[in-house]
Amino acid sequence: MAGVDRAGLGYLQNCYEKAESQLIILYGQKHTGMEELLQAFCQGKTACCYRARTCSEKEQLFQWGNELREEGASLPVHLSFPDLLAALCPPKRQQPAGKTVIIIEEFQNIVKQSHDFMPSLNAFLRDTEKAGGVMVLLTSLLPGWVENGMVQKLGAQAHGITGFLKLKEQSFFEMVRSFPGGVRSSQVECYGVLGGFPGLWKHFDTRLSVSENICRHILNPDSLLHQEAPRLVVGELREPGIYDTILSAMASGKDKLNELYLHTGFSRAKISVYLNHLMSLDLVEKVHSFDTEGRGNVRKGVYRISHPFVCFYFRYLYPHLTQLGRMEETAFYERYIAPDFRRYTARAFVRICREYMQYLNRRRRLPYTCVQMGEWAGKAGDIDIVARDEAGHTIIGLCSWEKPVMPYDDYEWLLFCARKAQLRADHIYLFSAGGFDPALVREATGLDHVHLTDLDSF
Repeated sequence: MAGVDRAGLGYLQNCYEKAESQLIILYGQKHTGMEELLQAFCQGKTACCYRARTCSEKEQLFQWGNELREEGASLPVHLSFPDLLAALCPPKRQQPAGKTVIIIEEFQNIVKQSHDFMPSLNAFLRDTEKAGGVMVLLTSLLPGWVENGMVQKLGAQAHGITGFLKLKEQSFFEMVRSFPGGVRSSQVECYGVLGGFPGLWKHFDTRLSVSENICRHILNPDSLLHQEAPRLVVGELREPGIYDTILSAMASGKDKLNELYLHTGFSRAKISVYLNHLMSLDLVEKVHSFDTEGRGNVRKGVYRISHPFVCFYFRYLYPHLTQLGRMEETAFYERYIAPDFRRYTARAFVRICREYMQYLNRRRRLPYTCVQMGEWAGKAGDIDIVARDEAGHTIIGLCSWEKPVMPYDDYEWLLFCARKAQLRADHIYLFSAGGFDPALVREATGLDHVHLTDLDSF
């Protein structure tokens, strides 16, 4: 099944095969492929599902009870959570082999309103274990709440949880595997817009060009993705206007705290609080440079929007909402997106090159088995890839997306940045979306430690 997290599927299957009852928290951002993962996991198993509402405990019991009655369950008039849970698990003699899988989606909507649900669920797990056990999956699309507020809310009842699975963005190579046959450069551009989110991939038509997909499925006001980025940001945020202001400034290139302060007028303390919240939602990341001796030349306190689709929206749509409502989609694309789009997708190419290096490292196909891999953000320039093994051997890399060929000057610039970082490069990897300057090819031919890789070589 396209877009299924294979590692996540293996983890759930291992939990399912354990003898004891299991209570797993499955969470992640919207569009990370949770629905596809659950469908794949439940194939051939006895499974039932309930999606919790945002309502009171009494209304939750009422809605859940109605769903179960529609499926034939016999329930008392005055419901409790033990009644509902018992109805989900029929007598063992009526079940096929294997555990019953119980999925409760958006479970935070229950526990935020009820003190009885988790004690009832833990008691239910203990009681059913004697009959072969069950597997309960509590899912949530609010990673910030799961990681920062859930345990405090659950208290001692959190001890009943047997496992956590966080779904993250999938890799570029998983996207290529899910949608084979496309032009590699177009796949990079799609990844730059949609990121590693299978729930977004399915809205693009592989028969269309990237620009046609953007016009038809993002710029078109009737398309499902047109307002999806603002919905991703709002979530449970109480002051979306402040977050939009900060994200808009970041998308325009203001990536340091002082720059955000000067642009927004918000205090530095206030901006820090909101940035931390955005980071807890996996929408923003703080850039941590690889630790080197050249610390004095590092750009510190750099932030960036980590969600590609949110970044795309705030870079191109948000600053031009008036024009977007008045212009034809193709005209809007040509005026506001096309001139800058190649530069915008360069960051996606860097991410892909890092993924490729990590892939080579896992398969021991690099000169050394690296235990650290990251980037270096310098005042004079950046080093896209820095990796090091336990003995201190260092690999550096540069990724060129915008230029038709990587010029020899870029190689010299990388060496200059390495000197600023006080890095001794044992091996150098150069990645180019096109080709390489003949002088650079000659240089690499005579040096075993310089490696050239173009996009097709992936």
